[in-house]
Amino acid sequence: MESTHGSDHREDHAKSSGSRAKWVFAAFAAIAAFFLFTEHRAHLFGVLPYLLLLACPLMHLFHHGGHGGHGGHGTTAPDKTEGEKK
Repeated sequence: MESTHGSDHREDHAKSSGSRAKWVFAAFAAIAAFFLFTEHRAHLFGVLPYLLLLACPLMHLFHHGGHGGHGGHGTTAPDKTEGEKK
């Protein structure tokens, strides 16, 4: 009689060790992010006004597609007199 208990146990151990590794990595990343933020906070806040100024032209360049600016890029506007009968 063959027992599959050994292979099931190995698969469960592999799944739990993968999950454990993810939790350990997440904890390490959270600790590292905390120390990076606290140690370099002065540098980050010093650059913040320049990042806001840089955001203005970047938003101008990349956000014009949403409202049909610059002539609509080949799309035509519907005729307003289309529904009227002559």
